[in-house]
Amino acid sequence: MAPQRKTLLTPNLLLSNPFWTFFTLSLLSCLSLRRSSVAMIPFFTVCEQSHIFVLCVHPDLREIVFVIQSQSNSFHVRQAERRRAELLKQAHSLSEVRLKALLSYSFGKNSSWIVFLEEETSVKLNKFVEVLAKFDKNKEWFLGKPLHDEESTIIHHYAFAENPSIFKYPDFAASWVLSIPLVVRLANKVRDEPLKSDFTIDLKHEVALYIWDSGKGPHLTAVPELCTEPEDSPRAQSCATTLSTESPLCGEPVNKEDIFVAVKTCRKFHSERVPVIKKTWEKDALFLEYYSDHADPSIPTINLGVPNTERGHCGKTFAILKRFLSSAVPKTKWLLVVDDDTLISLPRLQILLSCYNPSEPVCLGERYGYGLSQGGYSYITGGGGMVFSREAVLQLLNSGCKCYSNDAPDDMVLGMCLNALGLPVIHSPLFHQARPEDYAGDFLAHQVPISFHKHWNIDPIAVFNKWLKDDSRATASDGLNKSAKTEL
Repeated sequence: MAPQRKTLLTPNLLLSNPFWTFFTLSLLSCLSLRRSSVAMIPFFTVCEQSHIFVLCVHPDLREIVFVIQSQSNSFHVRQAERRRAELLKQAHSLSEVRLKALLSYSFGKNSSWIVFLEEETSVKLNKFVEVLAKFDKNKEWFLGKPLHDEESTIIHHYAFAENPSIFKYPDFAASWVLSIPLVVRLANKVRDEPLKSDFTIDLKHEVALYIWDSGKGPHLTAVPELCTEPEDSPRAQSCATTLSTESPLCGEPVNKEDIFVAVKTCRKFHSERVPVIKKTWEKDALFLEYYSDHADPSIPTINLGVPNTERGHCGKTFAILKRFLSSAVPKTKWLLVVDDDTLISLPRLQILLSCYNPSEPVCLGERYGYGLSQGGYSYITGGGGMVFSREAVLQLLNSGCKCYSNDAPDDMVLGMCLNALGLPVIHSPLFHQARPEDYAGDFLAHQVPISFHKHWNIDPIAVFNKWLKDDSRATASDGLNKSAKTEL
């Protein structure tokens, strides 16, 4: 057997650097893999070095390559495996689609399309083949369900400020598709022109910007059949993709007594922000403490002996981690760290956490990236809430990880430490670093969100009541699609 190729990315880089995954993995896995680096079975190829699964189906002598994006965690691997099995079952049952075992040397020779799926994306394979047949495979195509900004937003670096709705980017949950001619050009571009952006914030927007390339590349082409409707909805009849309404392989919601909540605040916000928490979500926490630079018994707040800083708060966060492991607070399985202007639904978090094993080192929230193209790291952005299993906190503190200054960015320092330990940062799109106004309406429409952040120019209590308050547990209402329960 030939030696394994040295050009393949390592598993950690694949999982922590999704932008490189999309383009470089596409080229390597689907155009130039060797037998020694893949497990070959009829109709299916799985990259053993990552939790990204590649299903190659031959309709009329063309390959459609399905890439299922997953994460390095047992729950997410199970979800991706289930999606893989569903696609494979359809492929076997479609008599009108010609299927044959794939040989690695044929990859690229007949490939036509690469389709990127999320774990919750359901595919009607026969319909999908019909949709792609409408497009010339020899041209550059970027296909998907378009999203757009109603107003310029910080999460997109205020791009297209004069007319933000003019730029369209794909809703990953509906799937998105690249033709092979475009994939080849993009792979060459990634290889020859290193990515210039320091921060990765909203990947779907940044991918679209990279492909558009200031007008040198194609815009996103809207495909109505790529949908985010629930798969059992009457509106999904004409859809090639839908959102799965099956419950994930999880147990009952975790108990309140299993979560310790740490709120970071400071004296100047005691009267402005803390009352919002008390009027909204504090009642759902059994164990909660406010940490400040001033001990105020009326709240009450706890002074950890760390001076307040205008930014960063690394010293305060690491003091919270140490207190979590001490006998000063109840021993719980999970730690949630939030800002004093974070709005969050703890009942929904309890449902989500039922999918994760607290005996594993779990670090969960909205994932951002820094310097990923130069060997950087991913981190949980703090404003949307950072969730840690007790095991993760133990490993972080036992590693000797610490702040280089009290005002260092806590979330980024933690990201560097997790990267050094080889612990994955687990992303959930249900956590939000910004306000609802900062996200596309169609993106939020198929979510039951867990958190938002910032009180700027909004009524935070009204936002909580509209987006996060549950009359019954995780009920989808006011435009929130029940299919998002798959995420919970």
